[in-house]
Amino acid sequence: MASHSSSFPPLSLFGSRDGSQREMRVFSPTHRGLLDAAARGWYATWCERAYCPWSDHAMIDPDSLERLSAELRERMADDKKLLDELRNEVRPLRAATRRIQPRSATAISLVGTDGGNNRIEFDPFMAQLVRVVDSSANEYCLEVVTPTTNTEDLSRKQFDASGDPVTALGELMAYLGVGHLWNLTPMIQRPSGEPAKPSWVQVYREIVEWAILFKLVRTKDFGTDTLIVVDGFLRSKVFKGDLFARLRQGLEEAIQRQERESRRRIFLAGIAKHSKVLQRYRLAMVLEGIMDHDYSCYVEIPRQLEEKAYVWSEYARGDEREQEGGEANKFVAGKMFFVKFGSRRRDPIWAIDLFQPQASKAQEVLGYLLADSVDGFPVPFYPRCLQRAHENAALVDFDMDILQQGIFSAIRNSLANDAPILDTFRLAGGDPSSRRYS
Repeated sequence: MASHSSSFPPLSLFGSRDGSQREMRVFSPTHRGLLDAAARGWYATWCERAYCPWSDHAMIDPDSLERLSAELRERMADDKKLLDELRNEVRPLRAATRRIQPRSATAISLVGTDGGNNRIEFDPFMAQLVRVVDSSANEYCLEVVTPTTNTEDLSRKQFDASGDPVTALGELMAYLGVGHLWNLTPMIQRPSGEPAKPSWVQVYREIVEWAILFKLVRTKDFGTDTLIVVDGFLRSKVFKGDLFARLRQGLEEAIQRQERESRRRIFLAGIAKHSKVLQRYRLAMVLEGIMDHDYSCYVEIPRQLEEKAYVWSEYARGDEREQEGGEANKFVAGKMFFVKFGSRRRDPIWAIDLFQPQASKAQEVLGYLLADSVDGFPVPFYPRCLQRAHENAALVDFDMDILQQGIFSAIRNSLANDAPILDTFRLAGGDPSSRRYS
């Protein structure tokens, strides 16, 4: 068979499971012999226009784009009634919006980081770094776990030989009356010889963060009124049975004791970067002019609106339902508010959980949080204490290099006579695709 010019790109399809196409070059080598000079010139022009080397995807055919636009218009017209329903649901919030009056208080924030945040380049054991740091750079936890870590040994690590707790998690377990992690959460299983699901490591990280918050509120000697800001909402579904409800009760008792004995008022708030409730109602709120004010403001979100946004309604079920004769609240310790800290109409709105027993003090708590948010950097009008905590918790630059070197050293020590092979692997550069795709 005659050889053809290699100037034509081969058939190459590069896609992904989510339907996106990073690259598409379409040409069958068997057709090359049928192309005359004019056809080749046309094909070269088509390639230049339809595929750009610096572009991330192939261009959509104009006819396909027109059909897609027509279908989108049809779907949006059919679904407009849904938007009308959302507007009706949020319309009462307009009259419930309140202005925030600034106040002064100390604000500290707790945040945790794990291996997913730190992007370890090479780690066949999938080691996860569990680290909890506050906005003042105080480190409360630093440990390494892997999906194959023995959970029975991890449970024993929380107590000394006499059974007294030696960690914040151990103190929480002792308060709740559980001796093993699998009695604390159903998502961590007792060792059985079968491979464990790797997701249990993230669950472990979450309960460690709750344990440190619990210990901080119950044992720390606060020098002034303090607002503790948590990364995420004040609700959780990882605890077994009514354990989270008991944890919430322990927090409330500690806050009351701090005010009674030390004359110090402690407030709790949780802020999530993303909220399904806010995402569901954001457009409807803009259309209805809700929180469209030239000053900082907030509005309390009814539980009914929360329940419509979540797949599991119990994630939005507060104590109100129990008082009305409904199911007990086992997962929620916060009351949701939408808050705008900026003084312009289009400044960002955040979804914030206030500790449920303190929801009636929203004006006061959000006034304290306002003072910490107006100077937020690099994210504007977002609590600066939380941003500082993220900066302190993340391992970057030299710290990350030390962690990476520690992993290589640990692997090298375990390889014994095969250690030189690891050195060769490192010099070879590991995964070559990482130079292009990261």
